[in-house]
This record gives sequence, structure tokens and C-alpha cells, in this order.
Amino acid sequence: MTAPRQRKGVRLADAADEQPAQQEDAKPRGKLWNILSLTVGGIVAVCLGLLTSVYIATLHENDLWFSNIKEVEREISFRTECGLYYSYYKQMIQAASIQQGLHGLVYDNKTESVRTINILERMNVYQEVFLSILYRILPIQVGICLWLQTVSIWILCIILIKLFLLNRVDTTRVEFTIPLRENWALPFFAVQIAAITYLLRTHLQPAHEKWTLLAVFIATFFFSLTWQFNQFMMLIQALVLFILDCFDLLPTAKVTWLYIIQVSGLLLVCVLQFFNSMILGSLLISFNASVLIARTIQKNLKKGGLFSRLGKLLLHVLFVSCLTLLINKLIKKILNLESDEHIFKFLKAKFGFGATRDFDANLYLCEEAFGLLPLNTFSRLSDTLLFYVYIFVLFPMTVTAAIVAFQNLSGSTKAEKSVGTKEDCTIALKPGTAYNLIHTVLFGCLALSTMRMKYLWTSHMCVFASFGLCSTEVWGLILKCVRLYTSQRTSVIRYSLPVITLLYISYKFWPGIMDELSELREFYDPDTVELMNWIKSNTPSTAVFAGSMQLLAGVKLCTGRILTNHPHYEDKNLRERTKQIYQIYAKRSPEDVYRILQSFGTDYVILEDSICYERRHSRGCRLRDLLDIANGHVNHGWFGRE
Repeated sequence: MTAPRQRKGVRLADAADEQPAQQEDAKPRGKLWNILSLTVGGIVAVCLGLLTSVYIATLHENDLWFSNIKEVEREISFRTECGLYYSYYKQMIQAASIQQGLHGLVYDNKTESVRTINILERMNVYQEVFLSILYRILPIQVGICLWLQTVSIWILCIILIKLFLLNRVDTTRVEFTIPLRENWALPFFAVQIAAITYLLRTHLQPAHEKWTLLAVFIATFFFSLTWQFNQFMMLIQALVLFILDCFDLLPTAKVTWLYIIQVSGLLLVCVLQFFNSMILGSLLISFNASVLIARTIQKNLKKGGLFSRLGKLLLHVLFVSCLTLLINKLIKKILNLESDEHIFKFLKAKFGFGATRDFDANLYLCEEAFGLLPLNTFSRLSDTLLFYVYIFVLFPMTVTAAIVAFQNLSGSTKAEKSVGTKEDCTIALKPGTAYNLIHTVLFGCLALSTMRMKYLWTSHMCVFASFGLCSTEVWGLILKCVRLYTSQRTSVIRYSLPVITLLYISYKFWPGIMDELSELREFYDPDTVELMNWIKSNTPSTAVFAGSMQLLAGVKLCTGRILTNHPHYEDKNLRERTKQIYQIYAKRSPEDVYRILQSFGTDYVILEDSICYERRHSRGCRLRDLLDIANGHVNHGWFGRE
């Protein structure tokens, strides 16, 4: 009886001794595997990112035959504000020196007649300035904007790149609106989101945390510098941080740093843009300041029972909201700021808080891009499996987030609670995962309400869906819920399912991709080409032109003539000027129209048949109808107003 017991004891002791040794051996192997995985994955991501840029550039070339058409045709292909932005790049290139080019931008008297404006203050064109200086030093081409898209692809995996390309129509506009501000800004935004996700990792070493904070700041700064609507995107980001912090899903100290980084980046851009007042009056600065003030005043927000914390939370939200509106109102009052009032008029009318005769608000309301997201978007996204995978990942993550938020508020995740329950719920709710979950939900709400914003949501949808397919957290959570969890099963699923998905979509869509690459077209707009050539040949260089915002942007790019108005709409005086110029299409007497045009020094007026005989919009949304409604020349309009 004694011997077997001794032998059993020896075997147990040997196993106990061997287990640490096995763990010691496993650590170097695991570390080596991680390094190898990151290296190979990084190389593949870079290669596929570059391939993606080549693919998009090829499609752009095939669609327009861009490298072979005349220069005037290439310039006309930059529609609306794209042409305006590119004109400043051209202006810098053609200047006698860099200093003269910068002087011409700071003291510009060609963009708005009888006015001298600072382009660097009014518009986000530092990217054109940088590229033009680089072009004068190195023989580069402006196609760098297409290559910049590789930055956003590098941070993604193979499955994501496939989803991104197959849903190109809904994820990016760079192919046909190259110089648009969002095409410069969104890659930096993608880098910023990736850096924040890394920053929110638990047990991050202090040195890594500092470098990551620096990366977040740099990405935030460049994102803010390259897009005038950055403040609205970062306001959504700030709301994400606020929601997660309220439910104790993120470390408060890191959230505070992110608030400070957002404000610091925006203020630095404000300095570079010669103290642009629209930045100072942004809701983002007011909101972040309010949150930090409220935190200082309201103590112990995360202590107490469920009902106590809910009461504190509601009071905190109400206090932050009221303080944000108060601070924003005061700033705008002090600065006499009205640059963004058209946006709030548009939002007020869009969501049914009162009808308006305001021309600018109705101009936005009538544009399809600012309407609700069309239902056919979901059918396109479903055809590539993206929407199905997205919902499959979103649903369990949302349920888990709600459970964990409730546990945090009720204090049921403390150490004395069930360890199993805590592990089951927190597997899929690492801080970075929670951050991206709320981010995608708010982006989705924005996209559903305004189609123009779908590019933020759909690109993030690709990230979220690919994360779900390849994630240990997601599959571990699902398998635990059905009581089938083992690490081996999780690994098999997370590696095999993405491969199967890739094979399926490659088989289904590869022929279509090849057809796209083989389809050759050519830019063709002889009427506009003839107009630009006539202006260059028959008018003096100091001539002032009036017309539609979109066409005048092309006039400035192709001919360099002086404009009365242009598409960059973030200035109250310009909006009023545009409305006055558009009276050429309204029910106004010739004498009134002539007097208006003379007040802006107009020499030539370009009238467009497409506006005079417009049929693209229904009655009430045509430009001449909007003007008649705003002028009070009609009693009833499409908007149902008297």
C-alpha cells in the first residue's frame, strides 16, 4: 500500500516541476511567434496597401485616361471644390518663389472679388502648400494623394483589405474626387483610431504609453489640419470617450489625456490657420472643457450603488450638456462668430425642429448627399458579406457591453463576485474593443442620418467585421455562451473562417475586378473645355466672373481669373455673397441683378442651361425655386411653408 502512494507522489511532484519548465519554454516560443506574426503581417499589409493604391490609381486612369488628355481636361476633371483646392497647389507651383507663393495665399485677392482674404486661414490647404514645396525640390506628382491611402490600409489585415476594395463605392471617394479634404484627412484618422486602440491596452508600459500618446497627438494634429470638418468627427470621438468613461469601461486617466490631446491639436491648427475663429467656437472645445470642469466639481461619480450612480450619472450628463452650450454661446458671442450657423440651421430643419426659408439650409436639404442613407447601400454591403459579418460581430459585442456596463454601475464586478462571470463578460470588452464598438455605433447613426458621412462608417465597418472574424475574444465569448469553449476550437475557427470567407469572395468577385481593370474610358466634356479656352483667349487676366460655385472653381483652376464666389462655404459673408450672385436665376428685375453684380465688380456672368432648365430635382428643390422661397416670391414651396 505504501509503495503505490510513494510512486504516485513522485509522479505528481515531477509534473509540478515540469509545468514551470514547460511554461518557461512556451514563453520564448510564444514571443518568437508574435514577432514572426507581426513581421509577416506587417510586410503583407504594406504590400497590399501599396497594391490597393495602384489598383485605385489604375481605375482612375482607366476612367479618365488621365495621363493622356489635355491639361485643361485634367483640370476640369477636378469637380467643384476639388478644383478650388488644386488651384492653390497650381498657384504655388507657378509662383516665382516659395515666399511669393505663400504671400499670394496669405493676401489673396482673386478668390473673392473686391476682397482680400487669407487662404491659409479660411481653408485647409496646408497639404497643397507642403506638396508644392516638395514638388519644387523633388520631381514628384500630385498622385501622392492616392498613395496616401496606403497609410489607412497598412493598419488593416488581409480580410479587411478585401472587404474595403469590394465595397469601394461605399468606403472611399478618392478614386474620383482626389483632392477632396476628406481623402487627405481620413488616413490620419484611421491611424489615430489605431493608436488610441493600442493606448487603451491594459498593462501598457509607461514608455510605450508615452510614445503612443505622441502618436495620437501627431495623427490628431494632421487630421485636424487637413479637413475643415475635423471638429465634428472628433466631437463624436469625444462623445465615445465620455460614454465609456461614464460606464467605467475605460481608464479615466487615459480618457483625460485624450481630451487634452484633442483640444491641443485643434488649438495648434488654430494657430497655423491664423486663429481661425470657427475652430475656437467649435462644440468640441466647449464639450471637452465642460467635461474636465464637471469632473473637477462633481466628485465620487463612480462610487455607490446602482441607483446612486445612475442619479449621479444623469446629473453629470445634464451638467456637461448645459455647460457645453453655455461655454459655446459665450465664445461665439465674444468672437461674434457666425461661420457655422448654416450647419445648425440645416440640422434643425433636417430633424424636424421647425421649417425654414433659409437658402443655405434648404440648399443642403435638397442635396441627396445630405439625406438619409439609401436602403440599397445595405444590399451592396450584404452582397460582399460585409454587412452580415458586421451584424454578427456587433450583436454579441453590444449585448456584452450592456451587461458589463450594468455590472460596473451596480458594483457587481468587484473581486468578491464570481470570477467566471467576470471573465465571460470581459473577454470581449477590453477597453480598445469597447472603444471601437461605441465608435462604430455612433458612426452608424451619423451615416444613417446623413449619407455623406457613410464613408466614416463603412470603412470602420470593414475594420470591425475583420476584427470579429479573426478575434479570439469574439469567438471565445460565443463558444463560452454555448459551453463549447476550448482554446483549440477558438484557434481553429479564428483561422479557418477568414480563409473560407476570403476564398468565397475571391471566387465570386475576382472576375468583376478584372473586368473593371480592363474597361477603358476617356474624359469628355467639350462644352466646358471650349468655355475655359475662350475665357483664357478672350478675357483679360483681371476679369471678374460670376456664376455657380461649382463652375467657378474650375474657372479659377483653369484660367486663374478672379471669382465672385466659390464652393468653400464656411464663411457667412461668402454665403450671403453667393446667395446674392444666384439672384441671376431668381424672379428679380434686370436692374436689381445688374446692381448686385456691379457691387461685386463683376465683368462676366456664366449662365448654365443645367440650372435654367434644371430637372435633376423635383419642383421645390431646383435652385430657382429655393431662391424664390428665400426671397418670399412664392407662398407655398416644396418645404410646405407659407
